[in-house]
Amino acid sequence: QVQLQESGGGSVQAGGSLRLSCAASGSKYRKGEYCMGWFRQFPTKEREGVAFIDTGGRPIHYTDSVKGRFAISLDNAKNTLYLQMNSLKPEDTAMYYCAARYSSINYCGSLTGPDFPYWGQGTQVTVSS
Repeated sequence: QVQLQESGGGSVQAGGSLRLSCAASGSKYRKGEYCMGWFRQFPTKEREGVAFIDTGGRPIHYTDSVKGRFAISLDNAKNTLYLQMNSLKPEDTAMYYCAARYSSINYCGSLTGPDFPYWGQGTQVTVSS
């Protein structure tokens, strides 16, 4: 299995920054074999894919609302995925989840929630105005 553990959420004022971390572990986790990303679920329960990397750790997608403000990265030595969030806005308030899916050919394909079998427990981000 693959276990994902998020950390780094919290409460900040608008314009502030946070960095989320997601530590990957488990018997099936191997460097270079997983597409990974961050989703968020708003208080309305709507879920949105925020940012994703391919199996090589290269960013492949950001949702439009975070482009230029958020950056996704992977530290292979630490098996840890990051989401650096700058210029935060109240509309970024959500529960943020790390997710992963196996890919043997570095093709991540569809980036919707059902395509990712492995999920963390989530970390809350609250941005006040």
